[in-house]
Amino acid sequence: MCAALNHDERIAKMIFGSVYPFYVSKVESKGRTKQELHQVIKWLTGFNEKKLLALIEQRVTIETFFKEAKLNPNAKLITGVICGYRIEEIANPLTKKARYLDKLVDELAKGRKMEKILRS
Repeated sequence: MCAALNHDERIAKMIFGSVYPFYVSKVESKGRTKQELHQVIKWLTGFNEKKLLALIEQRVTIETFFKEAKLNPNAKLITGVICGYRIEEIANPLTKKARYLDKLVDELAKGRKMEKILRS
């Protein structure tokens, strides 16, 4: 229990802008684009590119990033394992949202079709 709490706290306090370059690098190294990444982030959070870049510039934490987001109602359809965790079993709501984004980025990097990634 203590390890999970510590894990959740670490995720909450991470600066989104420090994670974002890894997302860009991951998708671009697999032939996808930053624009596609932004499309995925917008689908999940509602943030347009201007808002996304402003949040990165403001160095907001993951906690603040998702507090300001309007999570897509279909986000609950994101399932599976990411970073060793089954998304459906994650109890902490913030950690679950962060893992939703990780999973979408992973699917994008793996070449999944955009309509499947966006659960449409």
